Amino acid sequence: MFVLTSCDSVDNNVKIKETENKIIIDEKAVELVNKEANIILERYNTPEGFQRIDVEDGSFGEFLRKQKLKPYGEKVLYYDGREKPFGNVYDSVLDVEIGDRDLHQCADAIMLLRAEYFYSTGQYEKIKFNFVSGFEAKYSEWMNGARIKIDGENVSYYNATEPSNTYEDFRKFMDIVFAYSSTLSLEKELESIDIDEMSIGDVFIEGGSPGHAIIIVDVAENEKGEKIFLLAQSYMPAQQTQILLNPNDDKINPWYSLKGYDKLVTPQWTFELDQLKRFN
Repeated sequence: MFVLTSCDSVDNNVKIKETENKIIIDEKAVELVNKEANIILERYNTPEGFQRIDVEDGSFGEFLRKQKLKPYGEKVLYYDGREKPFGNVYDSVLDVEIGDRDLHQCADAIMLLRAEYFYSTGQYEKIKFNFVSGFEAKYSEWMNGARIKIDGENVSYYNATEPSNTYEDFRKFMDIVFAYSSTLSLEKELESIDIDEMSIGDVFIEGGSPGHAIIIVDVAENEKGEKIFLLAQSYMPAQQTQILLNPNDDKINPWYSLKGYDKLVTPQWTFELDQLKRFN
């Protein structure tokens, strides 16, 4: 598998250039992008012959489609405020606050999206993730005033404060998750899915140090049942979540298709097709 050593160095397969902090895509793909829109659903039109798959109202899939995006042409910011060059990697940036620590990397971005969905819908008991050690961190415990004590391999809850459920509390909990979870732990939490069953919210993941993970944030289908999809990732060092460009097919860029491919090749990682997984 070919893995780039620099998060900003990629093959020059997509005809794209940077001008005055604006991204310009090859003319073949311009009609697929509505630069004035500020959510995924409205910014990205589907290629001719494809329609978005149906999702239930209030579902995780709908939540992802409606993720807010930064104004078109803005760059990804690293945790320390530096800008990530476009570098043929990404097309748009999710409007997400990542803090000033090197925490919000690939698996963390996916866990935050999942947790934000449950937080926004009041499903607090479902906000839980495993640490690499195997400890299950539960937001339901955190919001009831418990905190997490980490002493080497020993991890436990202890009573520390009054119950509280502010957004600030929630994000502090997620910072702990980011610090002690990774692709190694997230991969074990997810269930393998056949590539033909792909849906919004599914994750391509390779656990490791380093590993990588990306999430499917939209899916469309044609009359033959062939699917195309949009991908989002964070990367190393910690950075804002971004909609990936497709380095393989200018005609549908930034949508992806696996027709004719036996691997998923993205600008900064290559996945095997059996590395597609799903949250329970």
